[in-house]
Amino acid sequence: MANDSFLDRSRTVAGPGYNRWLVPPAALAIHLAIGQAYAFSVFNKPLGSLISGDVNAPASDDWTPTQIGITFSIAIVLLGLSAAIFGKWLERVGPRKAMLASALCFGGGFLIGSLGIHLHNIWLLYFGYGFVGGIGLGIGYISPVSTLIKWFPDRKGVATGMAIMGFGGGAMIGSPLANNLMGYFKDSAPQGVAPTFIVMGLIYLLFMQFGVWTIRVPADDWKPAGYVPSTEHNAMITTANVSADNAIKTPQFWLLWVVLLTNVTAGIGVLETASPLIQETFSDGAMGADRGVTAAAAAGFVGLLSLFNLLGRFFWSSASDKLGRKVTYAIYFGLGILLYALVPTLGHGLQLTLFVAVACVIISMYGGGFATIPAYLSDMFGKYQVGAIHGRLLTAWSTAGVLGPLIVHTLHEHAKEQGLTGAAAYQNVFYTMAGVLVLGLLANLAVRPVKEQYYEKGPVTAETGGH
Repeated sequence: MANDSFLDRSRTVAGPGYNRWLVPPAALAIHLAIGQAYAFSVFNKPLGSLISGDVNAPASDDWTPTQIGITFSIAIVLLGLSAAIFGKWLERVGPRKAMLASALCFGGGFLIGSLGIHLHNIWLLYFGYGFVGGIGLGIGYISPVSTLIKWFPDRKGVATGMAIMGFGGGAMIGSPLANNLMGYFKDSAPQGVAPTFIVMGLIYLLFMQFGVWTIRVPADDWKPAGYVPSTEHNAMITTANVSADNAIKTPQFWLLWVVLLTNVTAGIGVLETASPLIQETFSDGAMGADRGVTAAAAAGFVGLLSLFNLLGRFFWSSASDKLGRKVTYAIYFGLGILLYALVPTLGHGLQLTLFVAVACVIISMYGGGFATIPAYLSDMFGKYQVGAIHGRLLTAWSTAGVLGPLIVHTLHEHAKEQGLTGAAAYQNVFYTMAGVLVLGLLANLAVRPVKEQYYEKGPVTAETGGH
């Protein structure tokens, strides 16, 4: 039942003549904010030298890189778990209340974390930025998705790509913002980190309010003027609806879970190793004196990958509106297998330009996988509880966030123990990730339309989304 609260879903239903293109900026405001999580590494060295005051000479009491890294891991795990747990609640209460909850948790996580930094209590940092902030990440990540799909049934890939592109671009704002603030506050607090957390928490809390108060949902019977469901790729697009509870009983859900898991695991394999990978592969020893890739050039390579991660989210998800979701993922996996297998050869041959180009294409498909999956879910299960279904599927991301780095570090360390260096030390990483993509390709090929036994019987509305 709707109530009279201004936050209630019933108060966000758009009136006749509302311009649906006002909705993507509201979604973008949320994703640009929470996308800061991708820039957390900018805090690693300052957080590791709060006692010593020297990033190059940490004190014995300073936090270790491993301790600090756990903060980010907690946040990503909580992203997937909270998205899964709160997905049905989100569908019931609507995007405004969910976005406000996300803003309070994400901004509040910074504030709690600042106290942990001030007191040098790692557990408060874990609880603040990791646990509370991670819940804000999960709710914020899925909160605009079902709304956008309902507004853009004719352009699902374009709509979700616009929002999820923001998550990929959040680090491009968050990283320089954090650096500038830490520089400004450096004289008033150790490394300037604690006051930086306070200011960033407040900035993001306020910035996300734009999304909270401008978001609108369409009436249950609304559709774009002249819109007729496309017959193109129609075999894979349902006109029925499947609830979140029934969706997880279908083989299609778990096949798509494997699809997302493998795409993300392989992509993280490149992102996780990007800087050391290019420096070790194209070192002075391999390229000749003073011709190797420097640390500064490697940082530029990482920035370029971030740009392609962002652009790929919009390009590939938009292309999926024309190609169909299954075909688009077949490209991710088929082309990805070839490119991953090619990387070691390019490294051994010292083909730097081609190496960079291939890595950029790989990362564009990694980003595209995130942005295409909500539309794929809507095609398979309908728009009824797609936000909740998407939330449950994001547990694949949490799993990949642990699995990807584990595979990379284990294989790379084993190669170094065998005395391998440069490109040779990473070749098994890329061959293994190509194998991971083979599993994703097979899972995607096995996807078929959902059987009628899982469909909702009778009319459904968003207001009943949690029942």
